[in-house]
Amino acid sequence: MANKGEIRTQKSILSKSEKQALRWIADRLPMWIKPDHLTFIGFTGAILSGAGYALTHYGKGFLWLSSLGFVINWIGDSLDGTLARVRNIPRPVYGFYIDHNMDALTALIICLGAGFSPFVSFSAVMLVLAGYYLLSIFTYINVYLNDNFVISYYGFGPTELRLAIIVINTIFFFIPAKNHPVNILGISIMFFDILVLAVFIILLILYLYSFFTEKKNYEKLDPPRA
Repeated sequence: MANKGEIRTQKSILSKSEKQALRWIADRLPMWIKPDHLTFIGFTGAILSGAGYALTHYGKGFLWLSSLGFVINWIGDSLDGTLARVRNIPRPVYGFYIDHNMDALTALIICLGAGFSPFVSFSAVMLVLAGYYLLSIFTYINVYLNDNFVISYYGFGPTELRLAIIVINTIFFFIPAKNHPVNILGISIMFFDILVLAVFIILLILYLYSFFTEKKNYEKLDPPRA
């Protein structure tokens, strides 16, 4: 949905091409399709992704269902706000409220599904979810303080994240090796959990670097009083 009236900063690798594609699709959608319909479609994609992960207990082929869910989630989540802007029917307050609550639920559902899959441990996936929520909270605090809604960090945004996960799903599908434990500094960690923990570390580094960078800016804007 259309967001609250803030400046939107998106400098991801695919942002320019993505905007053009979304505008092209929005111009051709039937008039009976509304932004709320697309929000629902995006959320349905998240449910498919989570279900696909959980169903991999019955076969690795369900990873393709999960990847399809990410594509559907992209269509709905990215297109709802574009459609509202193209048709000049934005609802900034309502859209901001719905969109970001859906984002939080989407991350939860997908991570729960992945945590119940045979590929990665539940605790490792919850760390990734925590890292995502840290970045989200940081983003929303900045929206409140300076009306700047940063959608991407260092060239990496939601679309790039979805594509990266689809690539990981594909790797998991074609890797014949078993998910065997690996010893790191005397700690036994499952092989696929190493990849998940690497994602968490990247999210944590992004959060900490962004936090301390913005902290300096806010110290200048609001210096201590004598």
